[in-house]
Amino acid sequence: MSAAVTSPPELSSAQLVDMLRMMLRIRQFEQRAIELYRDGVMRGTTHPYIGMEAVAVGACAALRRADRITSTHRGHGHCLAKGGDPRLMMAELLGRAAGYCKGKGGSMHIADVEAGILGANGIVGGGMGLATGAALATKVAGRDEVAVCFFGDGALNQGIFHEAANMAAIWGLPVVYVCENNQYAMSARADRFTSVPDPAVRAGSYGFPGLSCDGMDALAVYKTVGGAVARARAGGGPSLVVCVTYRYLGHHVGDPLNYRDKAEVEAWRTKDPIERLRAALLERRVLTAADADVMRAEVEREIDDAVAFAKASPEPDPATLAEDVYA
Repeated sequence: MSAAVTSPPELSSAQLVDMLRMMLRIRQFEQRAIELYRDGVMRGTTHPYIGMEAVAVGACAALRRADRITSTHRGHGHCLAKGGDPRLMMAELLGRAAGYCKGKGGSMHIADVEAGILGANGIVGGGMGLATGAALATKVAGRDEVAVCFFGDGALNQGIFHEAANMAAIWGLPVVYVCENNQYAMSARADRFTSVPDPAVRAGSYGFPGLSCDGMDALAVYKTVGGAVARARAGGGPSLVVCVTYRYLGHHVGDPLNYRDKAEVEAWRTKDPIERLRAALLERRVLTAADADVMRAEVEREIDDAVAFAKASPEPDPATLAEDVYA
Protein backbone atom coordinates (compact mmCIF):
# COMPACT_ATOMS: atom_id res chain seq x y z
CA MET A 1 0.00 0.00 0.00
CA SER A 2 1.64 3.23 -1.14
CA ALA A 3 2.05 6.02 1.40
CA ALA A 4 2.92 8.61 -1.23
CA VAL A 5 1.13 11.93 -0.95
CA THR A 6 -1.00 12.71 -4.00
CA SER A 7 -1.94 16.20 -5.13
CA PRO A 8 -5.61 16.92 -5.90
CA PRO A 9 -6.65 18.68 -9.12
CA GLU A 10 -6.28 22.46 -9.21
CA LEU A 11 -9.51 24.29 -8.43
CA SER A 12 -11.02 26.56 -11.06
CA SER A 13 -12.15 30.11 -10.29
CA ALA A 14 -15.77 28.93 -10.45
CA GLN A 15 -15.06 26.15 -7.94
CA LEU A 16 -13.39 28.60 -5.57
CA VAL A 17 -16.41 30.90 -5.72
CA ASP A 18 -18.71 27.92 -5.12
CA MET A 19 -16.69 27.05 -2.02
CA LEU A 20 -17.19 30.52 -0.58
CA ARG A 21 -20.89 30.39 -1.37
CA MET A 22 -21.19 27.02 0.37
CA MET A 23 -19.42 28.29 3.47
CA LEU A 24 -21.79 31.24 3.62
CA ARG A 25 -24.73 28.86 3.13
CA ILE A 26 -23.64 26.69 6.05
CA ARG A 27 -23.07 29.69 8.33
CA GLN A 28 -26.47 31.20 7.50
CA PHE A 29 -28.26 27.85 7.82
CA GLU A 30 -26.82 27.34 11.29
CA GLN A 31 -27.62 30.86 12.43
CA ARG A 32 -31.24 30.45 11.36
CA ALA A 33 -31.44 27.02 13.01
CA ILE A 34 -30.34 28.59 16.30
CA GLU A 35 -32.99 31.31 15.94
CA LEU A 36 -35.69 28.71 15.26
CA TYR A 37 -34.66 26.75 18.33
CA ARG A 38 -34.73 29.82 20.55
CA ASP A 39 -38.13 30.81 19.16
CA GLY A 40 -39.48 27.40 20.13
CA VAL A 41 -40.17 26.43 16.51
CA MET A 42 -37.67 23.56 16.44
CA ARG A 43 -38.01 20.57 18.73
CA GLY A 44 -35.05 18.86 20.31
CA THR A 45 -31.65 20.51 20.09
CA THR A 46 -28.96 21.25 17.53
CA HIS A 47 -25.17 21.35 17.50
CA PRO A 48 -23.88 24.40 15.56
CA TYR A 49 -21.09 24.00 12.99
CA ILE A 50 -20.25 27.71 13.03
CA GLY A 51 -16.49 28.26 12.78
CA MET A 52 -15.81 24.84 11.25
CA GLU A 53 -17.17 25.45 7.74
CA ALA A 54 -13.76 25.15 6.04
CA VAL A 55 -13.48 21.46 6.91
CA ALA A 56 -16.74 20.30 5.33
CA VAL A 57 -16.38 22.55 2.30
CA GLY A 58 -12.70 21.88 1.70
CA ALA A 59 -13.14 18.12 2.03
CA CYS A 60 -16.31 17.81 -0.04
CA ALA A 61 -14.82 19.95 -2.82
CA ALA A 62 -12.60 16.93 -3.50
CA LEU A 63 -15.54 14.54 -3.84
CA ARG A 64 -17.82 13.43 -6.65
CA ARG A 65 -21.56 12.95 -6.23
CA ALA A 66 -21.14 9.15 -6.22
CA ASP A 67 -18.62 9.34 -3.36
CA ARG A 68 -20.04 8.84 0.11
CA ILE A 69 -19.70 10.56 3.44
CA THR A 70 -20.71 9.70 6.97
CA SER A 71 -21.38 12.52 9.40
CA THR A 72 -21.78 13.30 13.09
CA HIS A 73 -24.25 14.90 15.49
CA ARG A 74 -22.76 18.22 14.24
CA GLY A 75 -23.62 17.31 10.67
CA HIS A 76 -25.47 20.14 8.90
CA GLY A 77 -22.26 21.48 7.35
CA HIS A 78 -21.27 18.08 5.97
CA CYS A 79 -24.71 17.48 4.50
CA LEU A 80 -24.89 20.87 2.81
CA ALA A 81 -21.33 20.65 1.49
CA LYS A 82 -22.06 17.24 -0.05
CA GLY A 83 -25.08 18.60 -1.91
CA GLY A 84 -27.93 18.44 0.59
CA ASP A 85 -31.01 20.55 -0.17
CA PRO A 86 -31.37 23.32 2.47
CA ARG A 87 -35.17 23.23 2.15
CA LEU A 88 -35.42 19.51 2.87
CA MET A 89 -32.87 19.81 5.66
CA MET A 90 -34.71 22.69 7.32
CA ALA A 91 -37.98 20.79 7.04
CA GLU A 92 -36.33 17.86 8.79
CA LEU A 93 -35.11 20.12 11.59
CA LEU A 94 -38.67 21.30 12.12
CA GLY A 95 -39.99 17.73 12.11
CA ARG A 96 -42.04 18.16 8.95
CA ALA A 97 -43.14 15.42 6.55
CA ALA A 98 -41.31 17.11 3.65
CA GLY A 99 -37.97 16.62 5.40
CA TYR A 100 -35.29 14.20 4.29
CA CYS A 101 -36.39 11.61 6.87
CA LYS A 102 -40.06 12.61 6.78
CA GLY A 103 -39.62 14.59 9.98
CA LYS A 104 -38.66 11.54 12.05
CA GLY A 105 -34.91 12.10 12.25
CA GLY A 106 -34.42 15.71 13.15
CA SER A 107 -31.15 17.59 13.35
CA MET A 108 -28.87 14.64 14.10
CA HIS A 109 -30.14 12.11 11.57
CA ILE A 110 -30.26 13.75 8.14
CA ALA A 111 -29.48 11.41 5.24
CA ASP A 112 -29.64 11.51 1.45
CA VAL A 113 -28.26 8.28 0.02
CA GLU A 114 -28.64 9.47 -3.58
CA ALA A 115 -26.32 12.40 -2.83
CA GLY A 116 -23.86 10.12 -1.06
CA ILE A 117 -24.85 11.31 2.43
CA LEU A 118 -25.09 8.08 4.43
CA GLY A 119 -26.38 9.93 7.43
CA ALA A 120 -25.59 12.16 10.34
CA ASN A 121 -25.24 10.16 13.53
CA GLY A 122 -25.96 10.84 17.18
CA ILE A 123 -23.55 8.09 18.26
CA VAL A 124 -19.97 9.24 18.85
CA GLY A 125 -17.86 7.51 16.20
CA GLY A 126 -20.98 5.94 14.74
CA GLY A 127 -19.99 6.70 11.15
CA MET A 128 -16.63 4.92 11.25
CA GLY A 129 -17.97 1.45 10.56
CA LEU A 130 -20.47 2.76 8.02
CA ALA A 131 -17.83 4.59 5.97
CA THR A 132 -15.46 1.63 6.10
CA GLY A 133 -18.27 -0.67 4.97
CA ALA A 134 -19.15 1.70 2.11
CA ALA A 135 -15.50 1.67 1.03
CA LEU A 136 -15.47 -2.14 1.14
CA ALA A 137 -18.61 -2.28 -1.02
CA THR A 138 -16.96 0.05 -3.52
CA LYS A 139 -13.83 -2.09 -3.73
CA VAL A 140 -15.77 -5.33 -4.09
CA ALA A 141 -17.82 -3.76 -6.89
CA GLY A 142 -14.67 -2.59 -8.67
CA ARG A 143 -15.67 1.09 -8.69
CA ASP A 144 -13.41 4.08 -7.99
CA GLU A 145 -15.62 5.80 -5.43
CA VAL A 146 -14.26 7.04 -2.11
CA ALA A 147 -15.81 7.20 1.36
CA VAL A 148 -15.02 10.06 3.74
CA CYS A 149 -15.73 9.62 7.43
CA PHE A 150 -16.10 12.85 9.43
CA PHE A 151 -15.69 12.57 13.19
CA GLY A 152 -14.66 14.78 16.08
CA ASP A 153 -11.72 14.67 18.46
CA GLY A 154 -14.07 13.15 21.02
CA ALA A 155 -14.37 10.03 18.83
CA LEU A 156 -10.61 9.50 18.50
CA ASN A 157 -10.56 7.10 21.43
CA GLN A 158 -13.55 5.01 20.41
CA GLY A 159 -12.68 1.34 19.97
CA ILE A 160 -14.41 1.19 16.59
CA PHE A 161 -11.76 3.52 15.16
CA HIS A 162 -9.10 0.87 15.80
CA GLU A 163 -11.23 -1.91 14.35
CA ALA A 164 -12.29 0.06 11.27
CA ALA A 165 -8.83 1.50 10.57
CA ASN A 166 -7.18 -1.89 10.93
CA MET A 167 -9.57 -3.56 8.48
CA ALA A 168 -9.30 -0.64 6.05
CA ALA A 169 -5.51 -1.00 6.11
CA ILE A 170 -5.53 -4.77 5.67
CA TRP A 171 -7.92 -4.59 2.73
CA GLY A 172 -6.58 -1.36 1.23
CA LEU A 173 -9.98 0.31 1.31
CA PRO A 174 -10.70 3.70 -0.33
CA VAL A 175 -11.68 5.53 2.85
CA VAL A 176 -10.43 8.81 4.33
CA TYR A 177 -10.94 9.34 8.04
CA VAL A 178 -11.30 13.09 8.65
CA CYS A 179 -10.98 14.13 12.30
CA GLU A 180 -12.38 17.59 13.04
CA ASN A 181 -10.29 18.54 16.05
CA ASN A 182 -12.34 21.50 17.29
CA GLN A 183 -10.49 21.47 20.63
CA TYR A 184 -13.37 20.24 22.77
CA ALA A 185 -15.42 17.09 23.27
CA MET A 186 -18.44 18.66 24.92
CA SER A 187 -16.58 20.52 27.71
CA ALA A 188 -13.41 18.41 27.81
CA ARG A 189 -10.29 19.83 26.17
CA ALA A 190 -8.88 17.54 23.48
CA ASP A 191 -5.32 17.92 24.75
CA ARG A 192 -6.37 16.43 28.09
CA PHE A 193 -7.82 13.17 26.77
CA THR A 194 -5.60 12.50 23.77
CA SER A 195 -2.27 10.78 24.43
CA VAL A 196 -0.28 12.59 21.72
CA PRO A 197 -0.20 16.26 20.63
CA ASP A 198 -0.98 15.40 17.01
CA PRO A 199 -3.44 12.49 16.71
CA ALA A 200 -2.49 12.05 13.04
CA VAL A 201 0.53 10.00 14.18
CA ARG A 202 -1.85 7.21 15.17
CA ALA A 203 -2.24 6.30 11.49
CA GLY A 204 1.33 5.04 11.50
CA SER A 205 0.33 2.07 13.65
CA TYR A 206 -1.94 0.89 10.85
CA GLY A 207 0.59 1.53 8.08
CA PHE A 208 -1.24 4.32 6.28
CA PRO A 209 -0.61 8.09 6.08
CA GLY A 210 -1.60 10.44 8.88
CA LEU A 211 -1.74 14.13 7.98
CA SER A 212 -2.66 17.37 9.76
CA CYS A 213 -3.84 20.64 8.27
CA ASP A 214 -5.21 24.05 9.19
CA GLY A 215 -8.92 23.36 9.50
CA MET A 216 -9.70 27.09 9.40
CA ASP A 217 -8.37 27.32 5.83
CA ALA A 218 -10.64 25.75 3.21
CA LEU A 219 -7.87 25.64 0.63
CA ALA A 220 -5.51 23.85 3.02
CA VAL A 221 -8.24 21.33 3.81
CA TYR A 222 -8.90 20.79 0.12
CA LYS A 223 -5.21 20.22 -0.59
CA THR A 224 -4.75 17.75 2.27
CA VAL A 225 -8.04 15.85 2.15
CA GLY A 226 -8.11 16.09 -1.64
CA GLY A 227 -4.69 14.46 -1.82
CA ALA A 228 -5.88 11.63 0.43
CA VAL A 229 -9.03 11.23 -1.69
CA ALA A 230 -7.00 11.11 -4.91
CA ARG A 231 -4.70 8.52 -3.37
CA ALA A 232 -7.63 6.37 -2.26
CA ARG A 233 -9.31 6.66 -5.66
CA ALA A 234 -6.12 5.46 -7.32
CA GLY A 235 -6.01 2.34 -5.13
CA GLY A 236 -3.58 3.63 -2.49
CA GLY A 237 -5.82 2.78 0.45
CA PRO A 238 -6.93 4.68 3.57
CA SER A 239 -5.61 7.83 5.22
CA LEU A 240 -6.25 9.82 8.39
CA VAL A 241 -6.47 13.60 8.15
CA VAL A 242 -6.71 15.75 11.29
CA CYS A 243 -8.16 19.20 10.60
CA VAL A 244 -7.35 21.60 13.44
CA THR A 245 -10.40 23.83 13.79
CA TYR A 246 -12.62 25.48 16.39
CA ARG A 247 -16.31 25.69 17.15
CA TYR A 248 -17.23 29.25 18.00
CA LEU A 249 -20.36 28.31 19.90
CA GLY A 250 -21.23 25.72 22.52
CA HIS A 251 -21.48 21.98 22.13
CA HIS A 252 -25.20 22.52 21.62
CA VAL A 253 -27.44 25.58 21.60
CA GLY A 254 -28.11 25.33 25.35
CA ASP A 255 -24.43 25.09 26.34
CA PRO A 256 -23.53 27.86 28.86
CA LEU A 257 -19.85 27.76 27.74
CA ASN A 258 -18.56 28.24 31.27
CA TYR A 259 -15.52 26.07 30.54
CA ARG A 260 -13.86 28.31 27.93
CA ASP A 261 -11.83 31.49 28.18
CA LYS A 262 -13.36 34.32 26.13
CA ALA A 263 -9.89 35.39 25.02
CA GLU A 264 -9.37 31.94 23.51
CA VAL A 265 -12.59 32.23 21.52
CA GLU A 266 -11.72 35.70 20.26
CA ALA A 267 -8.26 34.53 19.19
CA TRP A 268 -9.81 31.81 17.05
CA ARG A 269 -12.38 34.23 15.64
CA THR A 270 -9.52 36.20 14.07
CA LYS A 271 -8.98 33.10 11.91
CA ASP A 272 -12.57 33.01 10.65
CA PRO A 273 -12.63 30.55 7.73
CA ILE A 274 -15.16 32.51 5.67
CA GLU A 275 -13.24 35.76 5.93
CA ARG A 276 -9.99 33.97 5.10
CA LEU A 277 -11.36 32.42 1.92
CA ARG A 278 -13.07 35.68 0.95
CA ALA A 279 -9.77 37.55 1.38
CA ALA A 280 -7.92 34.94 -0.68
CA LEU A 281 -10.40 35.22 -3.54
CA LEU A 282 -10.25 39.00 -3.47
CA GLU A 283 -6.46 38.86 -3.56
CA ARG A 284 -6.56 36.49 -6.54
CA ARG A 285 -9.13 38.75 -8.19
CA VAL A 286 -11.49 35.81 -8.54
CA LEU A 287 -14.28 38.09 -7.33
CA THR A 288 -14.74 41.64 -6.06
CA ALA A 289 -15.95 42.85 -2.68
CA ALA A 290 -19.24 43.83 -4.34
CA ASP A 291 -19.57 40.30 -5.77
CA ALA A 292 -19.02 38.84 -2.32
CA ASP A 293 -21.69 41.10 -0.81
CA VAL A 294 -24.19 40.10 -3.49
CA MET A 295 -23.40 36.44 -2.85
CA ARG A 296 -24.02 36.85 0.88
CA ALA A 297 -27.40 38.48 0.22
CA GLU A 298 -28.36 35.71 -2.21
CA VAL A 299 -27.50 33.05 0.37
CA GLU A 300 -29.55 34.83 3.04
CA ARG A 301 -32.57 34.81 0.70
CA GLU A 302 -31.98 31.14 -0.07
CA ILE A 303 -32.05 30.19 3.61
CA ASP A 304 -35.07 32.43 4.21
CA ASP A 305 -36.80 30.42 1.47
CA ALA A 306 -35.76 27.17 3.17
CA VAL A 307 -37.26 28.33 6.47
CA ALA A 308 -40.49 29.40 4.76
CA PHE A 309 -40.69 26.05 2.97
CA ALA A 310 -40.17 24.16 6.22
CA LYS A 311 -42.76 26.16 8.14
CA ALA A 312 -45.32 25.66 5.35
CA SER A 313 -44.73 21.91 5.21
CA PRO A 314 -47.23 19.62 6.96
CA GLU A 315 -46.60 17.72 10.15
CA PRO A 316 -46.18 13.94 9.72
CA ASP A 317 -49.39 11.93 9.89
CA PRO A 318 -49.42 9.95 13.18
CA ALA A 319 -50.60 6.94 11.16
CA THR A 320 -47.11 6.79 9.57
CA LEU A 321 -45.35 6.40 12.92
CA ALA A 322 -44.27 2.79 12.31
CA GLU A 323 -43.30 3.30 8.68
CA ASP A 324 -39.62 3.29 7.63
CA VAL A 325 -38.51 1.87 10.97
CA TYR A 326 -36.94 -1.08 9.20
CA ALA A 327 -35.54 -1.34 5.66
